[in-house]
Amino acid sequence: MKILTILGARPQFIKAGTVSRKIMEHNQLLVDGFSFLEKEEQKKLETKNQKLIAEIIIHTGQHYDANMSDIFFEEMKIPKPDYFLGIGGKSHGAMTGQMIEKIEEVALKEKPDWIMVYGDTNSTLAGAIVASKLHIKLAHVEAGLRSFNMKMPEEVNRILTDRVSDILFCPTQTAVENLKKEGFPFKLSTNNHQLIINVGDVMQDGAIFYKNLAQKPITNTPITNNYILCTIHRAENTDEPQRLKAIFEALNEIAKETQIILPLHPRTKQKLTNIQITNNNLTIIDPVGYLEMVWLIDNCSLVMTDSGGLQKEAYFFEKPCITLRDETEWVELVELGVNTLVGADKEKILNTYKQITNNQSTNTQIYQSTNLYGGGKASENIIKELFTYNSTFTL
Repeated sequence: MKILTILGARPQFIKAGTVSRKIMEHNQLLVDGFSFLEKEEQKKLETKNQKLIAEIIIHTGQHYDANMSDIFFEEMKIPKPDYFLGIGGKSHGAMTGQMIEKIEEVALKEKPDWIMVYGDTNSTLAGAIVASKLHIKLAHVEAGLRSFNMKMPEEVNRILTDRVSDILFCPTQTAVENLKKEGFPFKLSTNNHQLIINVGDVMQDGAIFYKNLAQKPITNTPITNNYILCTIHRAENTDEPQRLKAIFEALNEIAKETQIILPLHPRTKQKLTNIQITNNNLTIIDPVGYLEMVWLIDNCSLVMTDSGGLQKEAYFFEKPCITLRDETEWVELVELGVNTLVGADKEKILNTYKQITNNQSTNTQIYQSTNLYGGGKASENIIKELFTYNSTFTL
């Protein structure tokens, strides 16, 4: 079986890496578990070879990341891309159009059984369109997520990709229910209909794997034993001066009593400079690699973020989370009480911080008694479902 994996940003490589490692493990088990020396078993060997998985990885180049060097792939134990398209820094339309053209060329050359896409980037949508046009089976990892904010380009990408996917690999039961409410599964052809499966979240697989590889970041300011990890990058906050001002006023107030470590992207830093916001109380550091970020999450007392992925990672590492957004795709975390939406309301941010710090010791049992994201088995489940979808590849 041949899979063509489409990726465009560093977070997608980290997620896809969990599946790639499981593919390699699957192939190695097949090889190790069979004697190649006995001629009478040649027929069985051919059967086993049919069950080997070849993964071809395309990096569209949507997000240029200087950190994605050869060392990145080695440290993260992620296979390097087979194709690099170098498409980035363009408008949504130009970027997506060029990706479709180049991905189609690779698909026609490689003739995969599946195209697999992750999440909600323009690379995801481009891969989905190519699969649909060329009648190649499409698997969407992280299907069914909804913010219900159609102003987000990611929301449009999710919805369109889900609509043409053969298998919808949902990370949560909430995602499954979202799809059902929208009328999924749909019939794709006379003999084919969509399959919706809650396989769990590949990000939890990654969190478990990378915890043992985590590295403490090197900083100019010492890291205390009780600190808050904060990230701010989403356009709805950085492009709105009033929201950004309110958030950072609250952060500076909190930082008077608790260290806040903020890996700050240059773009956000420039926005703060433009509106003359001072951050005298915050510990601002340069953006960090994923292994350093895992260390920061694992050792902090609280997460404050407008990132989608970091909300889940806070849960994986049993940390309460304050989400600086008006909505979230991960509503189950809010319902569980481990994640609180505060938007850009200064008073709400401060009050929520006080409530969490006063009640933090009572939350431990909540994390240990729930399993929202599959417990680290998502990658294994994905591979099993790809095989069992077609009787040709039954395990």
